[in-house]
Amino acid sequence: MRAMIDLAHRVRRKAMAVLGVKTRGVKVMAFDVAGRLVLVRHRYGSPQLMLPGGGVGRRETPAAAAAREIAEEIGCTLAEVEPAGIFAARAEGRRDTVHLFRARLAGTPQADGIEIAEVVPVDPDALPDAVSPATRRRIDEWRGRRQANGRW
Repeated sequence: MRAMIDLAHRVRRKAMAVLGVKTRGVKVMAFDVAGRLVLVRHRYGSPQLMLPGGGVGRRETPAAAAAREIAEEIGCTLAEVEPAGIFAARAEGRRDTVHLFRARLAGTPQADGIEIAEVVPVDPDALPDAVSPATRRRIDEWRGRRQANGRW
């Protein structure tokens, strides 16, 4: 199953790059009850830890997509949701708009075992080496250590 998910992910990424598809996505800086930032490691693609999130559906608002993705990926609901920025991403040939939110989690986050391999709550001031560069940038911006430039 994992090999099929990996293959589908690579084919989808390549097709979107070739076609120049414009997409909308969401990422959530989600904090657990202990105040730790919840990061995830996907079962496909990069082994890096990153903010949970995903795509925005055709008739879906970014806020609704954020709530849906958190429920699907880590089994929690969101509370105290606030928009934190809109970013342009041009990785892998795609034209992507990423809506970032900050929120508190209601519930205990757990990997869905299908898309998400691991949920890792971290202290935002003591990030593990495996955190993706984009996630580090968002945390630095939130902490006031870096100015946001609108690029993911």
